[in-house]
Parts: sequence; C-alpha cells; structure tokens
Amino acid sequence: MSETLPSIGEALAATVPMVRTLNLTFGEITAERAVIHLPDQPEYHNHVGGPHAGAMFTLAESASGAIVLAAFGSELSRAVPLAVRAEIGYKKLAMGPVTATAVLGRPADEVIAELDAGERPEFPVHISITREDGAVTGEMTVVWTLRPNS
Repeated sequence: MSETLPSIGEALAATVPMVRTLNLTFGEITAERAVIHLPDQPEYHNHVGGPHAGAMFTLAESASGAIVLAAFGSELSRAVPLAVRAEIGYKKLAMGPVTATAVLGRPADEVIAELDAGERPEFPVHISITREDGAVTGEMTVVWTLRPNS
C-alpha cells in the first residue's frame, strides 16, 4: 500500500461517481492547467454518433474541478469550493475522444487574499473542449466560489 496522498485525478475518481461512470482519464493537473480526457464510448453517444452534450459538460466541469483542487487544495480546511454557475457553447461536431483543458480566470493569490479578508470569492475557470485533430468543439466557463466554513 502506498503512503503517498492520492493524485487529484484519483481523488476525483474516488469521490465523484460521474468521473468513474464516464471513464474520464487525467493528464496534466497543476494550479495553472488541468487536462482531462473522455474516451470514445458508444454508450455515451448522441444521435449523430459523437459524445453526448451531457458527457461533454461533465468532462469540462470535471476539468474545472481538478484545477480548483490543484489551485486551492491548501484552503480546504477553511473553505469549500462550490460551482456557482456554468455556461457552455458547443462550437463544432465532436467525434471520437475529446479532451477538456481548464485554466483559472483569475490569479489564485487574488482569490486567496479575498478569502483571507473574510470574503466569499468568486472566480471563473475557462475550459476548452477539443477533438483529436485539435479543433475546438466546445467552450465552457464555470464560476466557482470558496465558501468559508462556518
């Protein structure tokens, strides 16, 4: 048995059933960028044979959660990260496996400074969904908050 802490990908897979359901796999996860992959799975296709919009939403939201954990994991003892709202735009037909890449929309130190000041900070995470040829098939923004513990 390993004595190291689980990776963010392992933690998400262990605690978020949809991550396991969709068989999401994790690439790079840092406080600056998170990359998650959705394999091509016929059971999650839409009426035109590509990944269902709900599966792509879950992929992108999961990537946003991964970067939030990477950037603000050290704050979990005093605040809970929560998604506040999300907007997604489907740009091109997605076929085959797709990848979501998330980036923070504000510097993490600004968000932490607001938390330090007793505020409940909000911050966007921008996600790009691409297919294997690099074409952007969707773009999503999830606004997160760090809700201070009571």
